[in-house]
Amino acid sequence: MTQPLAGSVALVTGASRGIGAAVAVELARLGAHCVLTARSQGGLEETDDAIRAAGGRAATLLPLDLTKQAEKLDMLGPSIVERFGRLDVLVHAAGVLAKLTPVAHIQPRDWQEAVAVNLSACWRLIRSCDPPLRAAPAGRAVVLTDAVATEPRAYWGLYGAGKAGQEHLVRAWAAETARTPLRVSLFDPGPVATQLRAVAMPGEDPAKLRQPAEVAPAIAALCVPEEARRGATCCVNRL
Repeated sequence: MTQPLAGSVALVTGASRGIGAAVAVELARLGAHCVLTARSQGGLEETDDAIRAAGGRAATLLPLDLTKQAEKLDMLGPSIVERFGRLDVLVHAAGVLAKLTPVAHIQPRDWQEAVAVNLSACWRLIRSCDPPLRAAPAGRAVVLTDAVATEPRAYWGLYGAGKAGQEHLVRAWAAETARTPLRVSLFDPGPVATQLRAVAMPGEDPAKLRQPAEVAPAIAALCVPEEARRGATCCVNRL
């Protein structure tokens, strides 16, 4: 198997399970050394085991709670560069549903959690990772989004507001880096059998949905040096 990401370093958030974990395995297969972050140390170790089983290099694991340790995101980019000398790829897969509730019933604690993970974390990652990604020979950033960001639905306002703000930030970032080698993209995976989906749709049969490993190659494809798109919202049906 060719390894277009050999020698590169990739940061993946939300990497303890679901799409983030599957993307980490795929990036490792393509040759990247993966730096993985999520709340669960045990989940990160399971992802590392999957990477090794797929023939990839052992990952660097950084347990991090985005709701309680957000300031540590500010040091992620510099810390990775200090340790590895570079950062080539960012995949931001972390997300939280919080609650499905009428907008008028949103509680402050739920708002704070949803905004911290679905919006503020993206802002902090951009601030932290923009310099090394711009300096990379072929920097790539992919941020996972959801159709509800642009197509509001009843009871999804809490989740959708954070995702909408995140999309705006990412599109602005893509425009600001248009004259650089950095490529910034959004990716909408559609319905996938993840824990977030299971909480939102408890009566749904996960066996009838795409699995994380099925969408991971399409996300990883946006991270290779040959990828030329920027600012696009891609999904598995369009690739």
